[in-house]
Amino acid sequence: MTPEMTILKICLGLKSSESCLIIADEKKIDIAESIFKKAKAFADAELLKIPEGDFNGQEPPSWAAEKMLGFDVIIFVTSKSLSWTEARIRATEKGARIASMPGITYEIMQRAIDVNYEYMGKITNKLADILDSGKKVKVTTKAGTNIDFDINGRSAYGRNVGVFHNPGDWGNLPGAEAFIAPVEKTANGAYVVDASQAGIGKLKNPITIKVENGFAVKVQGKEEAKDFKKVIESIEDNNAYNIAEFGIGTNPKAIVSGIVLEDEKVKGTAHIALGKNSGFGGEIDVPFHVDGVFNSPTIFVDDKLIMEDGNLL
Repeated sequence: MTPEMTILKICLGLKSSESCLIIADEKKIDIAESIFKKAKAFADAELLKIPEGDFNGQEPPSWAAEKMLGFDVIIFVTSKSLSWTEARIRATEKGARIASMPGITYEIMQRAIDVNYEYMGKITNKLADILDSGKKVKVTTKAGTNIDFDINGRSAYGRNVGVFHNPGDWGNLPGAEAFIAPVEKTANGAYVVDASQAGIGKLKNPITIKVENGFAVKVQGKEEAKDFKKVIESIEDNNAYNIAEFGIGTNPKAIVSGIVLEDEKVKGTAHIALGKNSGFGGEIDVPFHVDGVFNSPTIFVDDKLIMEDGNLL
């Protein structure tokens, strides 16, 4: 089965009686067209081109957001992420099943989407259950990460691991990850991004982000760090510095490619995002969400060791 048909049939369960909207920008139009051609062969499919966003989390044009409300299945094939937009939230609340693939490449489609979803589901669900029942998380790495935060009362996400068959199901392709919104103003310490950073790509030099009372207060490193600082500053909203998400990758076929869509799913990595978390249980609503991925973490949940140097226990 082609990656396009895996997306349509296995991941989204698209039926001939359903409608499918594929949203793309100019940079990803070729991949979008390849999916569209497969979809229109057996279902009511439409391809909608939108302008490329300036940053992850930016809302799509209002006319595109309104159009999304009339489809059973929606696929985002975009350069910047639409995952945490109000447009996506409204569409899923109305029952649309959505696959979001910001930055997707043919290589990623061929490598990380044709996977054993049952296997990934078992791992991801177990991690999500642990996070659900946990109150506090501590993360360290040999590269220098040492951060802790509260998760008490928050729910973990990611259990569908890339299979969206029920009304309102949505997530990234490729999957999978277990993720949660830390309680605001509770994160303290520092995390060192040494794999990839959304807005920058695969890193040659690590970026160290110091955190106080739930907000990033200092970004340190070489040129990549300076560039990333400019990305955050461009939002001109202090909530862009919020510690929004903590996630653990569980896809055994994903590799660190420089595309955070794939990088944050790599088994043996974890990630922390800045910005918006209102879409998955948090309180911060800002049009910005960027993940920083780091290698080989050691993770404690309520003093229970669940990952050591990137190895799940």
